[in-house]
Amino acid sequence: MTFYKTLCIAGGLACSAGLFSCQDQLRDVVPQNSLNQALVLTDANAALTLYTGVYASLRNYQSTLVNLGEMRSDLWADGLYTESEDATLRQYWSHNISATNVPAANWGNFYNLLDRVNTVIKLFPNAPLDEARRKSALAEMHGLRAYLYYTMLRTWGGVPLRTEPVTAIGNLQDLYAARATPAEVVQLIKSDLEQSLTLFDGNNAFTAKRVYWNRATTLTLKGDVFIWSGTHLGGGSADFATAKTALDEVKTIPALGLLDSFADVFDPTKETGNREILFSLSFEKNEATQTTYNNFLVNTTQASTLVLDPVPGPPASVSSVYPLVAGASRVGLSENLIKRLTSTPVDARIPNSFRVMYRNSKDFPIAATLFTKFIGRVDAGVQLYDTNFPLYRYADVLLLSAEANAKLGNSPAADINAIRRRAYGAGYTPYVASSQANNLNAILDEYLREFIGEGKRWWALRRAGDAYVFAAVNPRYLSPGQTSKLLLPITIGMLNADPKLTQTPGY
Repeated sequence: MTFYKTLCIAGGLACSAGLFSCQDQLRDVVPQNSLNQALVLTDANAALTLYTGVYASLRNYQSTLVNLGEMRSDLWADGLYTESEDATLRQYWSHNISATNVPAANWGNFYNLLDRVNTVIKLFPNAPLDEARRKSALAEMHGLRAYLYYTMLRTWGGVPLRTEPVTAIGNLQDLYAARATPAEVVQLIKSDLEQSLTLFDGNNAFTAKRVYWNRATTLTLKGDVFIWSGTHLGGGSADFATAKTALDEVKTIPALGLLDSFADVFDPTKETGNREILFSLSFEKNEATQTTYNNFLVNTTQASTLVLDPVPGPPASVSSVYPLVAGASRVGLSENLIKRLTSTPVDARIPNSFRVMYRNSKDFPIAATLFTKFIGRVDAGVQLYDTNFPLYRYADVLLLSAEANAKLGNSPAADINAIRRRAYGAGYTPYVASSQANNLNAILDEYLREFIGEGKRWWALRRAGDAYVFAAVNPRYLSPGQTSKLLLPITIGMLNADPKLTQTPGY
């Protein structure tokens, strides 16, 4: 049985094809239509194709990562739009979720990708590659597996743990798997993090466009995970201290730092050597482009009637500024949030994340927003959506560090002010440390502004603590009495397919 033959098995575990080469050094990889163990263990090209295919698969999860990490927050709730509303995204932010109304069914299909990762981890110790190449690939895969299970932990709590690839199906019952406890899941995550760091062996190298997992990303994920376990799994100050140590080490890596210009972080022509990026999903011309934000844009007919910047004016039609952008306006920011984010002092992040579209009539009422952070560039007469999507960047490191310090009772001001200095310029108002609650709220405000559209706001609220979630989300959709809704349920079909599965508590 080949690894990439589609499998229909309990719990939705499957493998799927879709290989690509995303860096110059892998252009000599020979594409393989199918891969079996013998081939991977005897053919270096087959082994590298297997490895590179993991990143191709990961890229396909961008919309899932945005939905799970952002759409349940307050960011896009009750937003303005000019066409029919995106009902799928509304389900997330309105928390219209139950055992019979389940978003991200089938565990978000993450087990498809985990099987690929597990296959690399299983086979690469004996693959016909030099020792350094094998160790590097294994370090990446352990880090990536930790990230995937961390995403699942935050979404569903306890999930089945699978660390071996599926190579054959003899009895369907052999594939049944109960949900591990959250403590067991985080134990695997932390074990993978340490294995990743051991295999990297102190190597802080990056590829040119930083589209492969690396040691700095493992350290940053470690900080993220330990803040979570300190907050939600009883780790307390010991875990917060471990997180701080990991994040402090990332700050010492010379190749990393904030760019002077926020806009440059998302400029697809400036991705090579971008020192703010730790790890991103690769989107390239003639390879793959972003489609996640199609419903955050505007259609061409409306682009000719809606305007930008009526004050101080003169107003310019959206189509004159973005003549080749086409999509739909089915999700957006609320008018209250627009006014909050665009109020003075001017925050450089905001006009480089979205533009406000106005109706060309008396007093220019707000119509909707146009999300521009990942709008790409014009290339050969078309709009090319080829901006890489960062999973972690240096701003994450600073705000995670601020959070660890805040929860340890230390001042987070230095990290917050590094973020604010770029956002507001030399005349910015420095943050002065206050109570822990005020410190965390200040950090969350920076998350709101810094990471619009990057799949971070919900996770930031959740990691801060349940009280911060309920303070941010409209109680009409999520109230303190609905703590169980912080996790997602699984479908009745999943429960029927695997008798070992149990429903998420509270559903």
